[in-house]
Amino acid sequence: MSVSASKIVSQEPLSTQDAKWVKLVKTTYTDPHGTERTWESSERCTRPPGVDFDGVGIIAVLERPGFEPCLLLQKQYRPPIGKVTLEIPAGLIDAGETPEECAIRELYEETGYHGVVEPVGDAGERSCLMFNDPGMCNTNLHFVHVKVDLMDPRNENPKQQLEDNEFIECYLVPLKALYQECRRLEAQGVAIDARVGSLAEGFEMVRRWKFL
Repeated sequence: MSVSASKIVSQEPLSTQDAKWVKLVKTTYTDPHGTERTWESSERCTRPPGVDFDGVGIIAVLERPGFEPCLLLQKQYRPPIGKVTLEIPAGLIDAGETPEECAIRELYEETGYHGVVEPVGDAGERSCLMFNDPGMCNTNLHFVHVKVDLMDPRNENPKQQLEDNEFIECYLVPLKALYQECRRLEAQGVAIDARVGSLAEGFEMVRRWKFL
């Protein structure tokens, strides 16, 4: 079964009282001149109380001796755009979880792989808090870097632990080929998630400008 077999059946307006996962918000604010203005946006309804972020994005690299390091990505159909999308593994935070715990749990559930969190430079084990589309919604996340050791016996035959409404295909891309692979898949009609695209653009900048 392929995720590309999904398709949109219908679309219609959704009233606020019927929405389970998101809500619309009208914000009134003042601009630098003191003029009062309004802004329409959306908010998730899933963030646990007392938590200031929604979830994590997982930068998972598969490694083993003699094996070219690969980024572990996934494909899944996204109804809002009606396309299969190339994404990094990601997920929403549960109450009481740290970003690192969430990353290890979501990686296993979505891909079947067991990983170990890798520190990000001198800043710790997670990225800065990043906002996905601040002009449209308040959704935000931390990136967590995870190393997947293919020599670990648990990773010999990974089995996804998906919910009945999840249809995810794992997809491996060599780190050095990410930019070209995004271009290739886009030409085939695959949508590129902004987080994957940003990683690819970063790799390409390093290649072109040779500043590392």
